[in-house]
Amino acid sequence: MRIERAELFLVPLRLREPFETGRGATRDRAILLVALHGEGQVGWGECVAGETPSYTAETTETAWHVLARWILPAVVRRELTGGASAVPPAVAWIRGHAMAKAAVEMAMWDLQAKLADVPLCDAIGGRRRSVPVGVSIGLQQDDDALLRRVDAFLAEGYGRIKLKIKPGRDVEMVAHVRERFPDVPLMVDANASYTLADLPRLAELDSLGLTMIEQPLAHDDLYDHARLQASLRTPICLDESIGSAGDARLALELESCRVVNVKPGRVGGLAEARAIHDLCREWHVPVWCGGMLESGIGRAHVVALATLPGFTLPGDISASNRYWERDLVEPEWKLVAGSLTPLDKPGIGVKPDRGLIETLTVRRKVAC
Repeated sequence: MRIERAELFLVPLRLREPFETGRGATRDRAILLVALHGEGQVGWGECVAGETPSYTAETTETAWHVLARWILPAVVRRELTGGASAVPPAVAWIRGHAMAKAAVEMAMWDLQAKLADVPLCDAIGGRRRSVPVGVSIGLQQDDDALLRRVDAFLAEGYGRIKLKIKPGRDVEMVAHVRERFPDVPLMVDANASYTLADLPRLAELDSLGLTMIEQPLAHDDLYDHARLQASLRTPICLDESIGSAGDARLALELESCRVVNVKPGRVGGLAEARAIHDLCREWHVPVWCGGMLESGIGRAHVVALATLPGFTLPGDISASNRYWERDLVEPEWKLVAGSLTPLDKPGIGVKPDRGLIETLTVRRKVAC
C-alpha cells in the first residue's frame, strides 16, 4: 500500500458543557485529525492528546510537531507492505508519542478496510455489532446537580454510570448516588488523584457496590496499585498506567488490577489495543473502552475496537450529543437501547463532514 499524501487538521470544538475531573475542567477541545490518501480512498484518524500535559506528556501541539516533522514523512510516498501493520515498525525509532503514532495507525486501518470493502470492526476481528455503552459524568457543582445528571443520562438509556472523584468529593458524594440509584451499575474514576496514604478513605468505597475504582493512584504506578488492590474488595481498573501490552502483562503479574481500560489512542493504535485485549482474555480479565472526548471520527475507531469479544463491560463511548452541538461526522453517533452500533459500511462507516472540518480548521498541513 502506498500513501500518496497526508493532511493534518486542527479543529477547535467547544463541549456542550465543561467536563471536570480531578485534573481540572475542560471546556474546549483542539481536535487533531489525520487524513491519509491512497489508491483512491481516504483513511481518517484522530489524535486524542489534550491541550495540556495533564493526562499524558503529549499535547496537541507536541503531537502536531511530531506528526508533521517525523511520523508523516515515515509513511507518505513509501510502500507499506502489510498496510496498517507496517506503521508501528516504520515509526518505532521515535520514542514515546503514542497518541501521535496512533492517529496515523488508525487512519491506515480505516484506509485498509475501505480498500478491502469491509467495515473496520470486521477488519480487526470484531464479532459483535451492538456495543453496550455507559457514560462518564464529570464533577458537578453539588450533589443535587449530580443526581439530576445521573437521572437524565439513565433516562436517555445509558446502562452504566461513571463518576469522577477527587479528595474532598468522593465517598459521601458517591453514597448519595448509590442511595438514589441502588441497582444501577456504578463505578468511579479518580484520575490518579490519591496516594497509598488514602487507603482507609478508598476502602470506604467497598460498601457501595461499585463495579470498579479506576486509576486511583499515580499515572505511572503499578506497585502501589498492587498493594492497594490487595486491601480492597472493589476491583481496581487501570487506565493511564497501561501504555502497552507489556505494561498490561506486568500489571497482571503484579495483581495491580482486576480490570483494564483500553484506549487505542493512548497505547499507540488499534494493533496494540488488540494485543492488550488478547492478553487480558488469556488472563480472564475484563476490558472496556475508555473515552477521550473524541469527535465522531475517533469514536468510530473505539466503537469498532469494542466489538472484539473481550470487551464485556460497557465503555465510555457516548453518543455525539453527549459532548457536541454538532459532531464532525455524518451520521452522528446515536444511542439506541443503551448501545452504539458501527455502520455496515467500509472503514469507520461514518463519513467525516469535510466541509464542516475545513470551515472550522484553524491550522492545516499537507504532506506529499
